[in-house]
Amino acid sequence: MKYKKEQILEIEGQLTNIIYKNDTNSYTVAEFLTNENEEITVVGYLPFINVGDSLKLIGNLIKHPDYGEQLKIMTFEKIMPTTPEALEKYLANGNFKGIGPATAKKIVETFGNDTINVIKLEPQKLTKIKGITKEKAFDIAAEFLKNWELWQIVGFLDKFGIGPQGAETVYKKLGEDALEQIEANPYVLIDVANKVNFEKVDKIALELGYEHDNYKRVRSGIKYGLEKVALNGHSAVIYNHLIEYVKSLLNVSENVVEEAIINMKAKEEVIIEDRDDGTEWIYSKSFYDTELNIAEKLISLNNCDNVKYIKKISKELEDIQKQIGMTLSKKQKEAIESINDNNVCVITGGPGTGKTTIIKAIIELYKKHGMKPVLCAPTGRAAKRMTETTGEEAKTLHRLLELAGMVSDESDNFNVDLLVTPIDGDIIIVDETSMVDMFLMNYLLKAIYKGTKLVLVGDIDQLPSVGPGCVLKDIIASNRITTIVLNQIFRQAAKSKIIVNAHRVNEGMNFIEDKKADIDGNEDIELLDDFFFINENRPERIVDTIISLCSGRLKKYGDFDFLNNIQIITPTKKGMVGTKELNKILQEKLNGYDEEKNEKSFGEVTFRENDRVMQIKNNYNMIWEKDSDNKFGKDLGNGVFNGELGIIERINPVEKNVRVKFDDGKTAVYENADLDQLEHAYAITVHKAQGSEFDVVILPICQLAPMLQTRNLIYTAITRAKKMLIVIGNKGTVDYMIANNNTKNRNTGLKYKMEKIL
Repeated sequence: MKYKKEQILEIEGQLTNIIYKNDTNSYTVAEFLTNENEEITVVGYLPFINVGDSLKLIGNLIKHPDYGEQLKIMTFEKIMPTTPEALEKYLANGNFKGIGPATAKKIVETFGNDTINVIKLEPQKLTKIKGITKEKAFDIAAEFLKNWELWQIVGFLDKFGIGPQGAETVYKKLGEDALEQIEANPYVLIDVANKVNFEKVDKIALELGYEHDNYKRVRSGIKYGLEKVALNGHSAVIYNHLIEYVKSLLNVSENVVEEAIINMKAKEEVIIEDRDDGTEWIYSKSFYDTELNIAEKLISLNNCDNVKYIKKISKELEDIQKQIGMTLSKKQKEAIESINDNNVCVITGGPGTGKTTIIKAIIELYKKHGMKPVLCAPTGRAAKRMTETTGEEAKTLHRLLELAGMVSDESDNFNVDLLVTPIDGDIIIVDETSMVDMFLMNYLLKAIYKGTKLVLVGDIDQLPSVGPGCVLKDIIASNRITTIVLNQIFRQAAKSKIIVNAHRVNEGMNFIEDKKADIDGNEDIELLDDFFFINENRPERIVDTIISLCSGRLKKYGDFDFLNNIQIITPTKKGMVGTKELNKILQEKLNGYDEEKNEKSFGEVTFRENDRVMQIKNNYNMIWEKDSDNKFGKDLGNGVFNGELGIIERINPVEKNVRVKFDDGKTAVYENADLDQLEHAYAITVHKAQGSEFDVVILPICQLAPMLQTRNLIYTAITRAKKMLIVIGNKGTVDYMIANNNTKNRNTGLKYKMEKIL
């Protein structure tokens, strides 16, 4: 059989050797012998598979640069071995306790092609074989039937759009009678499997004879509707809107949906909140409980006795100013005094308004009085920046709370009642709080002792968190927590066109490119050449300009190196100036094929040494090491999180792994099965760039979907640049984005709950 590259193949044969298998997710590299007696390497998720198994595989033939032709498995099906040789290998492959090669050979010689039926239906006949007792014969039969169930479940779930990896998850959650449970109620998959295609499950259930108004069906439709709401960042939906959606989705009456909701409410699967304005909102219980916990914890924490109060704060601040070598403005002093007067306080403002100076002053003030400050941020880069600007160690919230191994990235695994590690500190300062979603905020508040001060710092005009909720904005809007709004640009910051233009954009004004400007009454401030706008309509010209800038054109402005200083940030994944195409082009131009650099292919992606990459999902258990302050060892830890950036240091062709050094200094090793957690990061989206700063940011804007043409998106992108910002794109589109402040509001209830608590 001759194969064509990129050909979709369907082959049958036998697994002859397992080269590699990840015990966690069953990602497998194996040798496969086809029925045409041709050998081929196969890669993909193969749960419940052993050497000797007969399989039907469907996949894409790819050309690996090191290992040659491989079949990348899309789906597979176990089939019963049909030849005596195949039967013998199957029985001898370790699936059956007590059957080795010799016994397997005797069984097949005795029963021939009838071997399978004997084991399944008449196991007592196996006692004809010397060494097989009646008890052992029935053990063999039981083990066979168990394996047979595992065989069936993968093929069965494939028609639901659930691949082999998902099938293993389903099996682990439902147990050995998984098939029976699914056949009895296909909608159980909505509860146990992440991101199941509801339409496919529903179609099959209807084919099995489910009535349109069956309660199990309607309940799953409601859950599916609430999940879609959450994926768009909302925590709740208006009751009538959900009913209308489910009616349309399932083609059932309003009464049927309402009856199901009443039943789910009685079982506390959903919560209905009647608000003072007459609206009814429906929540999944975990989302409602999370909001309620946040509201109660914040109010309770704020109402505690202020045991960390410092007397004569005004005099103290005079000394602190000398210590940090900076003069505090009236607004900054007000912020620090508010923190002193309250257990919980919010500091919000754009770039250059003095948030960092406030944090530094607070740290020194409380350290002076023998109190312990704790600094944290939602991302690794934000924590690293906080450490650099304050001189104090800052941790990610995940690391601070020791969430590794306790929560997962699966949307159905949020545990509202999760017990987290209490935080040992007197004052906790959280930076980039606008990025903190409702679940992470809940975990944080659960870890704070009463009497501890909490300072939430952030910019509410940036994009909201990737996860559901709009926590910082809701806290401020509730008027229950003292909030200091910083809106004055300090003279030093006002010299930067980046900062000036960020504030202009936030106020709906177009870019300024003049060399001088009047900033907050400071006339004719000489501006830095740190901002450039290149008006270009054609995507191909935008790409050419990006390549030129990254290839050395920026050297005349400073010692800017692409891997270390320059980051492309784009609003979109699609199109010529989207991340997908830009990453391909920039890898080729900036880190092209070199015989001295090792490579590793994973699906359609080729990773290469010196590639810039990003972690794209939370992996709480990934082991990392980092150079220690102690000369004689390394710091070890676990947890690599969504959005962390790094460089591929080494691809080991012998051990077949990839070593990545992240920007915060930690190093992690990725096996084959882990590579789906990485993607190229020559260009990243604005959403992924949140919480990070880069020396040089290049922002291409061209051919954007309407939902991306918003002020808060371009504002967030601009505020990622520290030393230079280059915007390349269509002026009309840029001006429209600046003018468009009609951002899509998130439906949440945290503000309402905080307002109602006495």
